[in-house]
Amino acid sequence: MIRTRIAPSPTGFLHLGTARTALYSWAYARHHGGKFVLRIEDTDVARSTQDSVDQILASMHWLGLDYDEGPIYQMQRLARYSEVAEKLIAEGKAYRCYSTPEELEATREAKRARGEKALYDGRWRPAPGKTLPSIPAGVAPVVRFCNPPDGDVTWNDLVKGPITINNREIDDLIIMRTDGVPTYNFAVVVDDWDMQISHVFRGDEHINNTPWQINIFNALGVPLPQFGHCPVILGDDGQKLSKRRGAVSVTAYEEGGYLPEAMLNYLARLGWSHGDDELFTRVQLVSWFDGSHLNRSPAQWDPAKLLWVNAQYMKLADDQRLASLVAGQLAKLPVPLHVEPDGRLQGICALFKDRCDTTVALAAWASKIYGDVAPDEAEKKQHVTDSVRPALALLAEKLAQCAWDKPAIAAAIKETLAGTGLKMPQLAMPVRVLVLGTAQTPSLDAVLALLDRDTVLARLGRA
Repeated sequence: MIRTRIAPSPTGFLHLGTARTALYSWAYARHHGGKFVLRIEDTDVARSTQDSVDQILASMHWLGLDYDEGPIYQMQRLARYSEVAEKLIAEGKAYRCYSTPEELEATREAKRARGEKALYDGRWRPAPGKTLPSIPAGVAPVVRFCNPPDGDVTWNDLVKGPITINNREIDDLIIMRTDGVPTYNFAVVVDDWDMQISHVFRGDEHINNTPWQINIFNALGVPLPQFGHCPVILGDDGQKLSKRRGAVSVTAYEEGGYLPEAMLNYLARLGWSHGDDELFTRVQLVSWFDGSHLNRSPAQWDPAKLLWVNAQYMKLADDQRLASLVAGQLAKLPVPLHVEPDGRLQGICALFKDRCDTTVALAAWASKIYGDVAPDEAEKKQHVTDSVRPALALLAEKLAQCAWDKPAIAAAIKETLAGTGLKMPQLAMPVRVLVLGTAQTPSLDAVLALLDRDTVLARLGRA
């Protein structure tokens, strides 16, 4: 069975690159009818936090990346890592190293001075006929893996193609720290073995870790997963997006008014393609994503393109759903507006959503209807002139008497135009400025019908 996983570290928010990798892993498993596993790699005890775990889980939920197993926490598996490390020691494939940090640094400095790679010198690695140093008192050992001293590690990467790294480029990796906590490259192998992971999609910063991992898999005599290393995502400045440089959290996009299906669509296209299709559903993505057509080159994060994608999904979104989202945005305004996502708010969403690229922008329009409005002074001076004020007064009279629905309001506007000789723009622009604070709105009768009569008359009275 196809089994994929995502394994974020809870040392901060879910990074956009990790979210994309999670999406690819999820889509690949769903395409093949397999399983998708969530693992929390929390062995960095000093930096891991519960807040980060909560944010990761919230991001996965918002994106709709449902997992079949997990979350599985590495710190709850310490006994298992110790068991496997002891097995490797017993088989002569790992050993205890008592070198102190000072000794290791001195060795590295000496190697650098000779123009050599600063690799571990193997002083505690057992070998036939070799006499090991005496075990020093009071020094807690680490456990190192016996990396093969020569030969190549080669794998056919699902994204990059064939990759080969010589074993002389790497050294005897520490797999267990002095406190009994495993290092990344060891824990990930034990986890992927125990969880029967068949395919690993991850960022290409992990390429240099892969030879160690493959060698540990081989030492354990267990099947290798297939690896696919996706290129990094670059920011506007051409530098890699990261938790420490330029990236924002997935949940920040939720708060910023983006729709999860738009983010899912954009992330999928940020390193993968299906012909020229720009917009596609979750079902289509799962149907198409077979692991091929993944780009080998870095992708560029384009905020403008993401906004465009989100705007397309805004147009397609259900008005009731939008009303609920907009109500949440209105409640977060500096002066909160607590509005029920009722039929009126749904009508506002239906009318204005084609003009908006986020629910924040849609909430800004809704706030003009539910909250107070201060007309733009420049537009008021331009459009609300002495020549148009009599027409505004006449319209107010007719609106005060007509039925309050779109057809009756349209009739009142038409009668006012006929009685004053004005053209539609000459009347509509000042009405829009007074009622919604801007000269650019959808159809005037539709806009007025969304407000209550008293509010419209009061705002017209400011002419």
